[in-house]
Amino acid sequence: MSSPTVGAGSPLVPGQPWPDAPPPPSRLRRWLTDGLQDTAGRHPGPGASKPEKTHSWWRVMCLTGVDYFSTLGYQPAIAALAAGLLSPIATIVLVLVTLLGALPVYRRVARESFKGEGSIAMLERLLPWWGGKLVVLVLLGFAATDFMITITLSAADASAHAIENPFAPSWFEGNEVLLTLVLVLALAVVFLRGFKEAINIAVVLVAAFLLLNAVVIVVSLVHVAENTVVIGNWWTALTAQHGNPLVMVGIALIAFPKLALGLSGFETGVAVMPQIDGAPGDTPQKPVARIRGAKRLLTTAAITMSAFLITSSIVTTLLIPQKDFESGGPANGRALAYLAHQFLGDGFGTAYDIATIAILWFAGASALAGLLNLVPRYLPRYGMAPHWAAAVRPLVLVFAAIAVVITLVFQADVDAQAGAYATGVLVLITSASVAVTLSAARKKQRAAAIGFGAIAVVFLYTTVANIIERPDGVRIAGLFILGIIVVSIVSRVHRSFQLRATSVTLDAMALDFVLSDADEYDSIRIIANEPDDGSAEEYRQKISEERRDSGIPMRSPVIFLEVYPSDSSDFEEDLLVRGEAVHGYRVLRVTSGNIPNTIATVLLEIRDLTGVVPGIYFEWTEGSPISNMFKYLVTGTGEVAPVTREVLRRAEHDRRHRPEVHVS
Repeated sequence: MSSPTVGAGSPLVPGQPWPDAPPPPSRLRRWLTDGLQDTAGRHPGPGASKPEKTHSWWRVMCLTGVDYFSTLGYQPAIAALAAGLLSPIATIVLVLVTLLGALPVYRRVARESFKGEGSIAMLERLLPWWGGKLVVLVLLGFAATDFMITITLSAADASAHAIENPFAPSWFEGNEVLLTLVLVLALAVVFLRGFKEAINIAVVLVAAFLLLNAVVIVVSLVHVAENTVVIGNWWTALTAQHGNPLVMVGIALIAFPKLALGLSGFETGVAVMPQIDGAPGDTPQKPVARIRGAKRLLTTAAITMSAFLITSSIVTTLLIPQKDFESGGPANGRALAYLAHQFLGDGFGTAYDIATIAILWFAGASALAGLLNLVPRYLPRYGMAPHWAAAVRPLVLVFAAIAVVITLVFQADVDAQAGAYATGVLVLITSASVAVTLSAARKKQRAAAIGFGAIAVVFLYTTVANIIERPDGVRIAGLFILGIIVVSIVSRVHRSFQLRATSVTLDAMALDFVLSDADEYDSIRIIANEPDDGSAEEYRQKISEERRDSGIPMRSPVIFLEVYPSDSSDFEEDLLVRGEAVHGYRVLRVTSGNIPNTIATVLLEIRDLTGVVPGIYFEWTEGSPISNMFKYLVTGTGEVAPVTREVLRRAEHDRRHRPEVHVS
């Protein structure tokens, strides 16, 4: 009995032309999708692919430092506003958590996730299947919160420094939102044109900014030494307000989560690891020199920042009245700039403002580069974003639009955005501490697991306390998470009928099977077989039924194709087709998380290798078509035959060159 043919075609003949190529894309489309790769397993954003040039670890530190060190522009003022007179004590707590908690965690992340994927990739590997993907989506939501608020908060603080400068035009006053939007859009323009020589710019900015901050802090410490009465006044006010030292320490611990902005920069530090110089002995599996450089980067940045945080907190608390830190006060969001103008004059203060504005603006560039590195690394590979999300320029436009909305919602208020920023930073650090704890536990490193577990508890407390105190951060992150999940579901469904393999390789025996049939019989007949007990009877019965029901000639040779299921949550994968002789039958075996798309890909690869359009034979799948469709979307199985045909139809529009699908 002849089987119904779902798709029809004819073998290729020598000299037969392939279908005309689609018309070339428009100039605008070519510009937007410049750099988009169709074959990369991990779509590269800036830093995702191997960089053309690497750099010394200290130069790369400056690239991360434009984000990390730039917080000195507003951190002392936010700390004073959050902890009041206890700001120096709370800052010491922050430094201890940084050096004894975050630094060891990220040194471990650098050792175990050295390809620039960060702690998110560690959790992805530790939590496979859909659970791991869901965790990644949630963490991407918090990472988006961290990086997006970095862009808008830094631009807002840069605007505040510009407005407060005594030489600023009068029209700046009251136009904070406009100035912030200009900085955000200027940032987008830079990335649309191309983000080159970023490290050279970062080195200059970081060196100038840290030097100017050091001058301000040293001059301020000298002023304190010459006027020790300010120390007495501070201590008198502190003891009158909070009582004995133990109470102060307790209150500082409670206030510490509000200072979490000073922990930013660690995730960026491991994300840029591919930019660090290696050594001739480094291998892709064990880049020892690059890991060592990353650890130096993280340690040096943490120690440097800790010294600046403590000293800046001391001088700003001792020398600036508490009322000046409040909203609308001259030191709000710009405490060190306030001291620079007061003690070194408006000329030096203006130079400080210019350096601060520049590094804060470039901190937004660092954050945007982090987003462009992170999103293409995960979502397109999961099938959870449109294919164009692997290109830089469309993402820049999307992120710029989001930044504009955030700026308008918060009205460019630095204090109002601090909670959301801290939430994103703390969740990422907490996830990193959990990842290294689980990693140490799996490797049976008991002491390390206990230590990292204790650090994870500290950061978990800090994160929860920050969320309770400032829930706006988790609300914003929730919106990002919701948006990412909705886009992911829609994209996964929309892209479900695409070819997903990033590469297809037939081993020597598999290649021999298909080439021999093509050469001797000018036809290739393949029977799709769902592996069962692997017995000779299974194959004998299967081939007998297909010859009877599908009309395969008795003398025509056949090849079995079997797909062994793997992680169905993966979207893109490299396929290896193995040829095996099983009980005298020729069998092609491949492992994949998706059966129909894999079968279609293998058929097209066989066609391209042999020049013969193959035919494949299926049995109808039992069950409801609706339940089979949901099963396909979740597990990659379901109604295999019609889905295979649909994938082939979309991949090959010319029926003459489309592999035949028979169902009986």
